[in-house]
Amino acid sequence: PKAGLNLANITGSDADGAKIQAGLYAGAFARFGLTESIKIQPELLFSAQGAKSEESFEGGTYTANIHLNYIAIPVMFQYHTASGFFAETGPQVGFLMSAKFKAEGESEDIKDSFKKTDFSWGLGAGYQLANGLGINARYNFGLSKLDEAGESNIKNGVIQVGLFYTLGGAE
Repeated sequence: PKAGLNLANITGSDADGAKIQAGLYAGAFARFGLTESIKIQPELLFSAQGAKSEESFEGGTYTANIHLNYIAIPVMFQYHTASGFFAETGPQVGFLMSAKFKAEGESEDIKDSFKKTDFSWGLGAGYQLANGLGINARYNFGLSKLDEAGESNIKNGVIQVGLFYTLGGAE
């Protein structure tokens, strides 16, 4: 199992005013050793992503949020050291489960405005104790445009920080 904090944003030249929004991720992974130090780790995660923005007008300021919920499947290639540290990189595909725009106490379903599949590349590092408990951090660089029409240059960008546990302890 693994879970943690997402610090998500929408990036790109058309993402004016987008700011980081916190969310959660949770799921499970399996790790397979290719050699003593090279491993492959497929994962299945729920990932809450999106962004927020603050708009000013004459009467004040309001905050708008875009909530994008994905089922994400990263496949990470890892290099492990004997001390427990590891580095990882690999592709991720995400399947959009829901998309909501929230502002001023109102909520609107905007799933039809977004592509149903998102591709990204992850780059991260972590540390695992001998008992199987570990911590890791990863950044997922969005590779595909998010809007259904493909006209806007907006992509996901997500920092993930979390804990994991390898059943049976470290390998």
